[in-house]
Amino acid sequence: MGTKTADETGAKTGAETTTDEEKVHVTKTDAVTETATGAEAADDTTADDTDADVAEGVTEAGAASEGPTGIGQGAGAVVSAALGVVSLTGGWISTVASARATLDGQLHMSQTASVAAQIKVYGDAWHAAALWGGVFALLALVVGVVVLARPAFGAPGRPQATWIKSVSWGGVALGVIGLLLAVLKYTDILLGLPSAG
Repeated sequence: MGTKTADETGAKTGAETTTDEEKVHVTKTDAVTETATGAEAADDTTADDTDADVAEGVTEAGAASEGPTGIGQGAGAVVSAALGVVSLTGGWISTVASARATLDGQLHMSQTASVAAQIKVYGDAWHAAALWGGVFALLALVVGVVVLARPAFGAPGRPQATWIKSVSWGGVALGVIGLLLAVLKYTDILLGLPSAG
């Protein structure tokens, strides 16, 4: 009976040992599974956050690239103002046109030409300069008006920058003044030619 008890005790101890080992094994397996599941969940969360950030960045970049930047309008405003200044100061094209008209008149004028003919040569040069000043003034006026009217036809929801409006209005004003002065010079109302008599 002692042997049987020892065997039974051994069997019971062996069964309990196996059970403890199984419990330890099951506990370790559960811990590893929980750790792996937590890591996967963290990876999934990180991946979701990264995907959301990338999608948001793409959306913002797309919105920025699709919307008007105003660079063209700003450049147009500056060009309008510059053309207005050139219409008032003359510029090299007006100078060349004036000198060419003077040279052409002198080539076709005889040495015995009257004073009126000589005055006409300089008057033609004056008119050529006035004509080119008027062309630049008209261009300044047209470009300025186009820049000011652009938001109504482009992106009405996006307001035009204040400096673009200011520079455009400056170009329009210079264009009007230059056009007025060109007409007055061309018609000899402003600084008319001297009379031959």
